[in-house]
Amino acid sequence: MKHFRKSLLSFFVIAMLFTSGIPANAEADDYTLKEVVVLSRHNIRSPLSGNGSILDLATKHEWFHWSSAASELSLRGGILETEMGEYFRKWVVSEELMSENYQPEKNEVRFYANAKQRTIATANYFSAGFLPAANVPIEVNAPYDTMDPVFNPQITAMNEEYRKAAEQEMLGMIPDDLSQSYALLSDVIDYSDSDGYKNGKLKDFANGDTEIMLEIGKEPGMTGSLKTATSISDALVLQYYEEPDETAAAFGKNLTYDQWREIGGIKDLYTDVLFSAPSVSVQIANPLLQVIDAELGRNDRKFTFLCGHDSNIASVLASLGIRDYASENSIETKTPIGGKLVFEKWEDANGSDYIKLRLVYQNKDQLRGMPLLTPDNPPSSLPLDIPGLTPNSDGLIPYEDFNRFLDEKVDAFDELKKKYGITDPTTSYVLQIPDTADR
Repeated sequence: MKHFRKSLLSFFVIAMLFTSGIPANAEADDYTLKEVVVLSRHNIRSPLSGNGSILDLATKHEWFHWSSAASELSLRGGILETEMGEYFRKWVVSEELMSENYQPEKNEVRFYANAKQRTIATANYFSAGFLPAANVPIEVNAPYDTMDPVFNPQITAMNEEYRKAAEQEMLGMIPDDLSQSYALLSDVIDYSDSDGYKNGKLKDFANGDTEIMLEIGKEPGMTGSLKTATSISDALVLQYYEEPDETAAAFGKNLTYDQWREIGGIKDLYTDVLFSAPSVSVQIANPLLQVIDAELGRNDRKFTFLCGHDSNIASVLASLGIRDYASENSIETKTPIGGKLVFEKWEDANGSDYIKLRLVYQNKDQLRGMPLLTPDNPPSSLPLDIPGLTPNSDGLIPYEDFNRFLDEKVDAFDELKKKYGITDPTTSYVLQIPDTADR
């Protein structure tokens, strides 16, 4: 590794530092970038529901004609992800972690995606921008179009005592009154004029009708108004990204940024409730925490790209105790589409390692307008504080402290099982975490 030379601090590099893990007040040549681990959400996709779904029942308006089949990455999503990959390439080149058009040696990079089309495609597009001359293979460890256990936010340990406690915890995260958000959503789609509402298949949105469903081997689920509203909120937000005319995206309504954010907040709440409750996140994030821990512990790795879903980022952050944050200039405040949770390992002049954590995402204007990402127009970068860990004067956490903390968070799942007495093999099973050796 070469230390960054002050003589090379061009305008481009200075701008990159403001969006990298190094705080603006730190001397650039005090630290060398050693490794980056990225946990990414897939980029823009079409809605999860296709023709004849609740989306058609809930409104008489015609939805945007997406460029991909239901749940798959859209053309826009692919372009945006390639841009993000190129931006990350320029960053790691500026920090001398890699050279331009780098050809990785064995084990230096790893691209690992869930087995869904939108995640595999996202990883491919990012790699095309990040290592355009390397033809990096995308690692997939499950049959196509299934959920890889590492990325599947499923319940893997449960008994009746735990189920009751977790359900109460999750229900307690739902505000008592969501009437304002439901009313806005109903107005935008003209819900009362829809065929589904008129024929009685769809009911008025109501407070307090959510029921949580927890079952071993499955993702947490829910029924009720919040679930229904989330399907519509998700489609509207995706339509906002894809439709050039912002008024048309809201079916002729002139919405403010705050109103769009409130619509996106319905889906944010749904994700939080299902995947961020403390006693739930501690187990559904466990496989990814193990992978991240292993990747950061390797001396031969330079860059790791793990591509999953909003549930993965939400549960990992929650399991680390990071809850009080919100992305700016974004419709989705917690897990922006295409967003990346970036773990950076830096080395100081004395050979000591440090960690910096941030959320990198394209803001709403970049998602809609697709301008090139440059020093003048970088992706948004939100530094994340880790509760219980004290950074140094430059805002970096000693790696030994972080590693000990991460190990504790991995072990927290075993502590959860002990707390609730989950020992019966029929109510708990061990997931097979892919070996990171020789990748």
